[in-house]
Amino acid sequence: MQATDTTWSQTEKQIARTAFNNAYQRELDYLVKTVREQSSSLTEIDDVWRLHDFLSARRHEIDGKYDYRYSVLVFVLASLVREGWLQLSELEGLAADKLAKITALTRM
Repeated sequence: MQATDTTWSQTEKQIARTAFNNAYQRELDYLVKTVREQSSSLTEIDDVWRLHDFLSARRHEIDGKYDYRYSVLVFVLASLVREGWLQLSELEGLAADKLAKITALTRM
């Protein structure tokens, strides 16, 4: 992923931060729901280790995905839209060039 030198206005920063935080919370809520469902069927120690491995992998994935550096934020937001954690409508108010880049990247 190539970083960009895009500048962000104060308003755009607020819009992006809100959208970013909402997507992050949605993904965490889904993870908690999934863990609750999986943990209710634990019967053996191997089940516990599988849950542990699942959580470790998800933590690594989530920690790597949610990068709020402005130089990569367009790519991060596009990825969140593509994965369904964010809707393009939540990014209304960003500059047209940023929205166009995000929209194009969601199709890749």
